[in-house]
Amino acid sequence: MERFNVAEQQTAPLLLTPGPLTTSRMVKETMLVDHGTWDDEYKAVTEDVRRDLLRVGQANPQDYTTVLMQGSGSFAVEATLQTAIPSDGTVLIAINGAYGQRMATMADRIGIRHLDVDFGELNQVTLQPVLTVLAEHPEVTHFAMVHSETTTGILNPLVPIIPELTARGIVTIVDAMSSFGGVPLEIDAVGMDYLISSANKCIQGVPGFAFVIAKRAVLAQTAGRARSLSLDLYDQWRCFENNAGKWRFTSPTHTVYAFHQALHELFVEGGVRARTNRYARNEVRLRKGMASLGFEPLIAEVAQSPIITSFKYPHADFDLTAFYHALKDEGFIIYPGKVSAAASFRIGNIGEVYDGDVDRLLDVVSRYVEQPAPVR
Repeated sequence: MERFNVAEQQTAPLLLTPGPLTTSRMVKETMLVDHGTWDDEYKAVTEDVRRDLLRVGQANPQDYTTVLMQGSGSFAVEATLQTAIPSDGTVLIAINGAYGQRMATMADRIGIRHLDVDFGELNQVTLQPVLTVLAEHPEVTHFAMVHSETTTGILNPLVPIIPELTARGIVTIVDAMSSFGGVPLEIDAVGMDYLISSANKCIQGVPGFAFVIAKRAVLAQTAGRARSLSLDLYDQWRCFENNAGKWRFTSPTHTVYAFHQALHELFVEGGVRARTNRYARNEVRLRKGMASLGFEPLIAEVAQSPIITSFKYPHADFDLTAFYHALKDEGFIIYPGKVSAAASFRIGNIGEVYDGDVDRLLDVVSRYVEQPAPVR
């Protein structure tokens, strides 16, 4: 059998998606070496990753810890819900998109009591409706929300919501899947109990594991609470703590090494704020350029995150499939829309994406728009 030749691969497209996303060449090359899960070097890399994630999130290691979890971000969300919330608990879930709704679906499947406060797909989560539900339902023990709702690109404010609920003794869970590493987050200052994200988002690693940054004192109270063996967040944490970085079950070794490299590249770039600035430049350049070509953004600029931007179809006859393939032929992959309120599509601004890439995309879109309409 001939050995696989990396040089013979086709040129990879630019993934303009909210993750997986386009990674650096060094992140890719890091995965060309195989590693054993019991190896001391690998366990040390795992511990480096756990510490560095606290640094990225500005979380005091005396108060917070990091738990890595095999699987996608949704695995870590489900692990958190079914470990954090006891059988007699009730979680209030703020929903303004598909990922808040996914948490409600998880709660249904697991058998967790939950109440939902629905803000609609085009509105930010705000404090007052949450407080209204809490006043009517004193049985609520936990609260969950999405920070960056990539259904549309809305960025939901964590302050004053999380500090207010924490002050009321409610355990808070934040899905920061698409914002962590791409939007500054001061975990100590905000004070959430659980923050969840994934390797293949703004840290710019590859799929394979997710992670939870949790308050040590809160997580320590959850022993024996999980409804699942594989998704037991507490047992996963104790295995890392008691065995110098050893995962409980087979771990994605290549992904962990790639993530370790991605974290290094984040720090070299200048940290989260520098990366936020790059993503924000991409988003502004994209939004203004697309608007000039007749594509109206779906949500208001004040609520727009730098992560992903949604655009309405420019006219009733717009053919997203044809548009998608025209862009793919030129080396760009975008996402279809995910909202029910309007026909739309999404373009991500994260990953190894820079000014010139956005300009090339806009040039392709411009040429597509200028094509004569097909004869019917």
